[in-house]
Amino acid sequence: MATNLAIDPDLLETALKAGGLKTKKDTVNLALTEFIQRRKNADILSLFGTIEYDDEYDYKAARHRD
Repeated sequence: MATNLAIDPDLLETALKAGGLKTKKDTVNLALTEFIQRRKNADILSLFGTIEYDDEYDYKAARHRD
């Protein structure tokens, strides 16, 4: 899929150097991958403190098979 994007050339050059990659394409792909991962991490972090645990649950008892 060919796409024409107006990307800030200074920003792209800085990202290229920071990432240590050889091509602009690899740099943009890495940036998109990291962006997606950060968003997923933020979604996971929002779950902290929202799960209720049963203090009576005995996880060791669930390991035994009869």
